[in-house]
Amino acid sequence: MRGNTEVVTNVKTASAENGLEDERPTSPVALIVICVGYFLVILDATVVNVALPSMGRDLHGGTSDLQWVVDAYTLTFAGLLLSGGALAERLGGRRIFEAGLLLFALSSAVCGLSPTLGILIGARLVQGLGAALLVPSSLVLLQAAYPTREGRSRAFGIWGAIAGIGAATGPIIGGLLVSSWSWRGVFFINLPFAVAALVLAGRFVPVTPRRARALDLSGQLLAIAGLGLLTGALVEAGRLGWASPLVLAGFALAAASLLAFGIVERRSSDPMLPLGLFSHPSFRSGSSVGLLINLGLYGQLFVMSLYFQDVRGYSALQTGLALLPEAGLLVVASALSGRIMARSGPRLPMLIGLVIGGAGLLGVATTGAHTSYVTLIAPLAAAGFGMALTMPAATASVMEAAPGDRGGIASGVVNAARQTGSVLGVALLGTLVTGGTSFIVGLHIGLVIAAGAFFAGAIITFVGIDRYRSSPTTSS
Repeated sequence: MRGNTEVVTNVKTASAENGLEDERPTSPVALIVICVGYFLVILDATVVNVALPSMGRDLHGGTSDLQWVVDAYTLTFAGLLLSGGALAERLGGRRIFEAGLLLFALSSAVCGLSPTLGILIGARLVQGLGAALLVPSSLVLLQAAYPTREGRSRAFGIWGAIAGIGAATGPIIGGLLVSSWSWRGVFFINLPFAVAALVLAGRFVPVTPRRARALDLSGQLLAIAGLGLLTGALVEAGRLGWASPLVLAGFALAAASLLAFGIVERRSSDPMLPLGLFSHPSFRSGSSVGLLINLGLYGQLFVMSLYFQDVRGYSALQTGLALLPEAGLLVVASALSGRIMARSGPRLPMLIGLVIGGAGLLGVATTGAHTSYVTLIAPLAAAGFGMALTMPAATASVMEAAPGDRGGIASGVVNAARQTGSVLGVALLGTLVTGGTSFIVGLHIGLVIAAGAFFAGAIITFVGIDRYRSSPTTSS
């Protein structure tokens, strides 16, 4: 295949009636529909940030409440991604993709109509569930639609580029909607996209084979409990202090829940997370990098949105425009990542992206209350470029290392790792700017931590990702 899109590719699809596979052409509309679903998920991870101060004023909430508006979404998103992947394998990728679109649209409407922060946070939890169904099923569908390495690499690049568009336009769309209408518009904007994708999915998205498997309820509950307790402890540390008995108890219970999750998964005959997959270096390295890049970038995005509005007095629209350099190169970098991967595999774009992104975040860490905005343009651009160059390659490294029949689980793992990083990044960096230190001091500490996450990812990539595409593991 040449160029950025495949016009037609023959894929194996499964008949919903008889389970038999046959050769059937896949329309390029399928790629568009799949990418729209992912676009909505990423848009809602960034569009909300610039609307937070307006939400706080309208619904009478403080910084900790606003952290939960962001983290309620990413918490259920991260906690349920593995189950979303398992369901995509069990019931078929298209069916779960359509269910995710419907749930995402309905919960977005409730978010936009919310009269209180409590209802808004509850609706964001449900919205995260819709996202948890959409993302792993979209990767299962891509894996089926593009069976060759070159085609899949370019498809991942396009998929990542569409995510880049969502991330890039999120702050600006949010700023425009808040300035011209209301913060409620950042949720209503999802509805036309979701409805259009839902209509087209049934006609153009291929059906994928189903794999009989049990649902690991105990593992799911322990995963949610561990992540929820850890997030809650990090958020409340900013309000109560790191030495608070309640915060310490939260950390201890989170550790116990995650330990129990590992034990349950190891003993299960059909686990939600097959631990044998992590025996492959590229699988565990790509997953770890996914967590670290989201911790760094999304934690930074949360605190920089507050910095521009609360410290510098920018409006929501001005804040969206101020963050534009970070988002401006996302589409270019994602497409470039796919091209590099097609030639050399995921290792090279990951290394380059992580180093550039880490350097950019260190540059942003020099910001002060009266720093000239011009000096922030290049560091912000480098951070966004590095993230976008890394993300499709890290995803591809995990998907390529997994057996072909475990695409749902593999996509669930890499995206759960990324969203866990987002949850922890917002909670940790948000706590640092609301704790006992001044906002600027906390901002500096948080941004250095964000840069360190990128550099740690570069080390993991150098050690754990093969120079060329690895043979799929046979672990189950």
